[in-house]
Amino acid sequence: MVLSTVFVVGYVIVLIVVAARARTAREYEDFSVARRALPLSLIFGSLCATYVGPAFSIGFVGRGCRSGLLFLLIGLAYSLQNILVGWLVAPRLRELKGCCTLGDVFGQKYGPRCQVLAGIISVLLCTLFSAVMISAGGVVLNDIFGLPRWLSVTAVAIVTTSYTAFGGLRASVITDAYHFALFALLLPGILLYELLFHLDGGLTAFYQQAVAATTYGFETTPLLEIVGFVTAFFLGETLIPPYANLALASKTTVVSRNGFVLAGLFSALWFTVMIALGIVAKPFVPAGTGEDYVLLTLVKATMPHAAYALLLVSLVSIVLSSLDSLLNAGAVVFTQDILRRFTARQDSAALIAGRYSTVAIAAVAAGIAAFVPSVIEGLLVCYKIWAPAILPALIFGLWLRKPRPLAGILSMTVGTVVPILLQLEMIFPTDVGAVLPALVCSLAAYAVGHCLHGLFQGGSNR
Repeated sequence: MVLSTVFVVGYVIVLIVVAARARTAREYEDFSVARRALPLSLIFGSLCATYVGPAFSIGFVGRGCRSGLLFLLIGLAYSLQNILVGWLVAPRLRELKGCCTLGDVFGQKYGPRCQVLAGIISVLLCTLFSAVMISAGGVVLNDIFGLPRWLSVTAVAIVTTSYTAFGGLRASVITDAYHFALFALLLPGILLYELLFHLDGGLTAFYQQAVAATTYGFETTPLLEIVGFVTAFFLGETLIPPYANLALASKTTVVSRNGFVLAGLFSALWFTVMIALGIVAKPFVPAGTGEDYVLLTLVKATMPHAAYALLLVSLVSIVLSSLDSLLNAGAVVFTQDILRRFTARQDSAALIAGRYSTVAIAAVAAGIAAFVPSVIEGLLVCYKIWAPAILPALIFGLWLRKPRPLAGILSMTVGTVVPILLQLEMIFPTDVGAVLPALVCSLAAYAVGHCLHGLFQGGSNR
């Protein structure tokens, strides 16, 4: 307990020093897009730090323990999505002039109303994603100090907000790269240690456990749910605001493309390591252990206390790396796409608004965090809303010569309302498959809006 406390306190001090070295943002462009000068190393490090966050470490270890390689196949859909975004979409975003957010992209393609609507949806999703990250951090702090959940989530929110609100995007990506370097070395090392010293039977036993867990996973997971999982992971985080902001802040289109492609390749390796850790954990984790506690239980049961303390520090760091990106992105979106449409037009006012917005989003997310059931389940809620709400209008907007505003408004509105209703089971009971009907409705709404706008426009020209 004492060693863990010393490690965590020491880590927070080092983190604050690193963030201070990154400098306080003194202009709005620095706060929002780091002057569009981020090199490949920081784009790659920040993306990977977000990719290997609690969902893809704590969450995937828990799912690997329960369903074996099933979730590796689902995770690879996420990796493929990031590679495709790097090749096809991120360079197109970077080529656009004067864009700080996806809302700016919608504003250029569809008009100011779509920009405000995209901003509202993006702030909502950044807040929900942040709540999931804060909840994951609360799990770790609760395990270290035994604090009440409300106090744990409050501490996570305060620490992250303290450097994100002042340092902006540059402080976020620099601390992310620091977190990524720490975490990416530690967990593969834990897997190697477990395989060499604790798994009786070695690779043969690992293979048998993997087959048994994977068979159980496929037998207990309906096909529709598997398809829904794949769809959700393939589309659910596609260019969410933190990733879009990194694409827009990269130094060149080549940096934007290569950052996403390389990070996507890394994520495939990461998922493999996390699922393998989950499979290794099966003999050491008591029945009934919550999936968010499998990794912590494994390390506590098999490794020296110093290694366990280091893992806790690393988990705190990776939670913060995911959270700071979301808070910064949400604040920039709120300022750029909503406030600056009506007020705070000067850079100095926008910078102040961005800092206050960071605090406000963190406070709301901390309140929601108490209701997050688990990391994976919380993320799936976000995925089911983001994909249908934003992606159809975004993709068509980037590829069509003259996208029509009514199509964008209808698609985003229907794509937001339908998955919320489906998840509340107000229409019919459904599980992860909610993303599929919501996407269909969003695409249909876009087609209807496109045709109606053409008819109205044609009628007005007669």
